[in-house]
Amino acid sequence: MTIKLQSQINNYESGLYLVSTPIGNLKDITFRAIEILKECDFILCEDTRVSKNLLNRYEIKSKLISNHKFNEKKNADKILDYLKSGKIISLISDAGTPSISDPGAILVNECVKKDIKIFSIPGPSAVASAVSVSGFSEKFFFYGFFPEKKQTLKNELKKLLDLDSSLVFFVSPRKINKIIPELKIFFKGRKIVFCREISKLYEEYIRENIDDLQLFIKEPKGELTVIISEKIIKKNTSHELKESDKDIIKMLVNKISLKEITSIISKNNNVPKKEIYNYCLKIKNEN
Repeated sequence: MTIKLQSQINNYESGLYLVSTPIGNLKDITFRAIEILKECDFILCEDTRVSKNLLNRYEIKSKLISNHKFNEKKNADKILDYLKSGKIISLISDAGTPSISDPGAILVNECVKKDIKIFSIPGPSAVASAVSVSGFSEKFFFYGFFPEKKQTLKNELKKLLDLDSSLVFFVSPRKINKIIPELKIFFKGRKIVFCREISKLYEEYIRENIDDLQLFIKEPKGELTVIISEKIIKKNTSHELKESDKDIIKMLVNKISLKEITSIISKNNNVPKKEIYNYCLKIKNEN
């Protein structure tokens, strides 16, 4: 497939370009991404074999430099020298937006320190795609990959438990059955969506109540993007005043009117206003 684009090399400054690439379907790439990848001096990529599938599709001939989590730090000085000399360098990951749960953060931070310009060429994101189809709160917290150790995992889940937002994380297929039992413990009553092979031929969205989750019988193919619904805020269904409400009444009874106190307390529970007012009156008389 050949896409002819008018060269705009004069519009590109030297610097580091973070270029988003398809998360599955190779058609999901922007014209601007193709252009900068063609015009740059070097392309930093995680796995040259994976990246060549995309680059060959669009006849991109720029020189590749392998840049993965095991050599990212070692590569930094050489790449910084290229950038200081005025080169245009693109950074891509195997899929999606680079430096998010992928190599890139080390180089980005070094560029910030050295006042080297950094540019974003936006595009596909598994996180945004998953949240958009989940039906959960648009306010979300992205965690990334969970830690390996079980106790560390539990500690992290405890921190996430009280966040009032959807939760998004990545998990490899070989680890998903280790994660599911912990999710059932910490996120009872919530919903979950497993997004698999987004934008690919066998794209799949598995929607479940967390309480009903079962282990996968077969290891799913492809990395999973998982979304947990927002925290369920339970309203007080009791028709009796809570001790905390009683304490507030005692504190306010001689400061504001009983009508105002009744209005304040009634907003947070289902106790009849008359009952709240009578309790306020009782406390006031006792004083």
